[in-house]
Amino acid sequence: MSTMESLIGLVNRIQRACTVLGDHGGGESMSLWEALPSVAVVGGQSSGKSSVLESVVGRDFLPRGSGIVTRRPLVLQLHKIEEGRSDYAEFLHQPRKKWTDFAAVRKEIQDETDRITGKTKAISNIPIQLSIYSPNVVNLTLIDLPGLTKVAVEGQQESIVQDIENMVRSYVEKPNSIILAISPANQDIATSDAIKLAREVDPSGERTFGVLTKLDLMDKGTNALDVLEGRSYRLQHPWVGIVNRSQADINKNVDMIVARRKEREYFETSPEYGHLASKMGAEYLAKLLSKHLETVIRQRIPSIIALINKTIDELNAELDRIGRPIAVDSGAQLYTILELCRAFDRVFKEHLDGGRPGGDRIYGVFDHQLPAALKKLPFDRHLSTKNVQKVVSEADGYQPHLIAPEQGYRRLIDGSISFFKGPAEASVDAVMSSLCLINCFL
Repeated sequence: MSTMESLIGLVNRIQRACTVLGDHGGGESMSLWEALPSVAVVGGQSSGKSSVLESVVGRDFLPRGSGIVTRRPLVLQLHKIEEGRSDYAEFLHQPRKKWTDFAAVRKEIQDETDRITGKTKAISNIPIQLSIYSPNVVNLTLIDLPGLTKVAVEGQQESIVQDIENMVRSYVEKPNSIILAISPANQDIATSDAIKLAREVDPSGERTFGVLTKLDLMDKGTNALDVLEGRSYRLQHPWVGIVNRSQADINKNVDMIVARRKEREYFETSPEYGHLASKMGAEYLAKLLSKHLETVIRQRIPSIIALINKTIDELNAELDRIGRPIAVDSGAQLYTILELCRAFDRVFKEHLDGGRPGGDRIYGVFDHQLPAALKKLPFDRHLSTKNVQKVVSEADGYQPHLIAPEQGYRRLIDGSISFFKGPAEASVDAVMSSLCLINCFL
């Protein structure tokens, strides 16, 4: 198993554990579930969002229909398996069952949605967790969110429009969220609901990947090169164009793997997009997102570890405050009394010596944890000769004179400084956790 596979797989397991324990985000403070990096898929209704996800997976498995079809977040965890093995799926709410019929997977998503929302057209922020194992996917975690809409349909409350936006915003505004903003090419990018929301929560565009669907449905004589090449709306990551299956292909149940091949052929033979063919399509998008997700996980490891340790310390402090379980037999009760006496003796001696419990922990944060985290920062890649040349040339262009390329240097410095954020936040959390623990003993 590669490092990327193990990292994303580990985050997937932690995310599943959080969901089982009732942590699926939405609280006032950052929970562990929200601290785990993931890709939030955002788009307006009829933007092609479901088709993009099915193209990435290579399977028909999402409910379709008019109106708001996705009414609960769908946490989609993709796991690459060996070639030759058959695809299958697993739901977290039915952990012992393997699903090989993806039409049945689609129905179960609908049924599980109804179990929480009823037969109404209401929405719920309680996620459905689905894992898909296939040789045709890359390791990736995606969160499919309800499509942004402007009007309520029959049977829905008028507040549904704002409710959906609030739910989507609660996912994408978190600093660990990667935003996959999906917009149709046959509409003006300036009216894109996904881009509008992404711009509000991520004005710099560093967390946003733009996807342009329905390129083959644009008016004859027009193209989307201004968007795909970053002239209409520039993001820090490249735009990716997608050609989904037509409604006729969907009605004929055209195989997704065949659809992927047709998509590649479309870009390779297109007079407008041929020069971009290697960086277009659902397969390229999945690889791009998987690689970026692994990078973000690496950067967030110190803060995730700190949050886990902080939670453990808080739980232990709570147990100390309310008292540990006491056994009924006399021997175990005597052992508990002796342990309490030892703890009292230890704390009493620390106070006599003028010390405070937890002092060594705080010292260890700055003497061990922080330096160790800083040594792991990827400065060797970020400040490599190749990357420095790339950043400087993109920011300032080629300069034959001796004036320093100021913008390029600024970007390199800003990028380097941003690496310190994760270890710094982790150190603050670790010190805060130690201080809370000290307070429990005083």
